[in-house]
Amino acid sequence: MSKREEADAIGDGTGNDATRCGFVALIGAPNSGKSTLTNALVGAKVAIVTHKAQTTRGPVRGIALVGASQIILVDTPGIFQPKRRLDRAMFGAAWDRAGDADLVALVIDAQRGLDQSLDPLFKHLPEVRRPIVAILNKIDQVSKPELLRLTAEVSAIRPFDRIFMLSALTGDGVADLRSYLAEAVPPGPWLFPEDQLSDVSLRHAAAEITREKLFLRLHEELPYSLTVETTDWKELKDGSVRVEQTIYVMRDSQKKIVLGAKGATIKAISMASREEIGEMAGTPVHLFLFVKVREHWSDDPERYREMGLDYPKK
Repeated sequence: MSKREEADAIGDGTGNDATRCGFVALIGAPNSGKSTLTNALVGAKVAIVTHKAQTTRGPVRGIALVGASQIILVDTPGIFQPKRRLDRAMFGAAWDRAGDADLVALVIDAQRGLDQSLDPLFKHLPEVRRPIVAILNKIDQVSKPELLRLTAEVSAIRPFDRIFMLSALTGDGVADLRSYLAEAVPPGPWLFPEDQLSDVSLRHAAAEITREKLFLRLHEELPYSLTVETTDWKELKDGSVRVEQTIYVMRDSQKKIVLGAKGATIKAISMASREEIGEMAGTPVHLFLFVKVREHWSDDPERYREMGLDYPKK
C-alpha cells in the first residue's frame, strides 16, 4: 500500500482530510547549509552543494514525504547585501518565496554565530507574516556551552515558534525537524506524485550539476562570473541521452581558464558532470560542453528566466 493509499484509508478516501501539504522556505545567510539541509530532509540530492557562498541562485524545490504529509522545501538563495543585478534578483527571490510559504525556517550557521552576515536577514525578518522557526545548523562544530549561549541570543531576537539544533551534514537532529514540519504544514491534498523528489526539470537539474562541478574546480572569483544552460536533451535509440550544455563566461580570459591547458579542466568537469547526470537520469549520458563568451550575460533577461529568477530592471 502506498503512502497516499494509507492516508486515504484513514480518512474518507478523498485524500483531502488525512493528508497534509505545504511549502517551507529555508532562508539564511550564504553558506549556512540550506542546500545540505534540503537534501537531508528529502533524503536525496536535489540541490547543489559547494564550499563557496552563494552557490544557490534560483529557488530549488525539494519534496519530502513524512507519513501522510508532503513537505515542499524551497531552498532559497543566501540572503546578503545585494550589489549587482544578479545579487538583487537572488535577494528578491529569497524574500518572495518566504512571503509565499506556509512556514519559514531561518537557518543559522552555529559555528559563525550571529555575525554581520545576518544583518540583511534580521532587517527584513519582521516583514515576514508567516510562522518562523530557527534552525541552528552545524552543531557538530560547536561546543555545548557555545551552543547554549547562541540559543539564548537567538531567542532574544524574536519569539520563534521553535528553535532546532542540528547538523545537516551528519544528520543529527534532522529527524526531529522533519517530524515537526510534517505536523506544521496545513491539511490538504498532495501537490506532487509521491515518487517525485523535486519539481526541477531534468534539463535545469543537469545544468546545475555542471555548475556545481565548475564551482568546485575553479578558483574563488570565476564561478560567480559564469552560468550554465542545457541547450539540447535528446533521447537516442539505444536508450542513452545526448546532452549539450553551454557555459557562458564574461571574458575571453575566463574561457581559457574554464578550458584549461589542452582542455584538461573542461574534460575533468565534463567527466564528473556526466556521471552524476547519468545517475540522475537513470541512463547513460553523452555530455558535450561548449564555452562561450557573453560579456553581459548577467544583464540578459533570458538567463534569469533559465535560473528561475525575476529580472530586476534596475
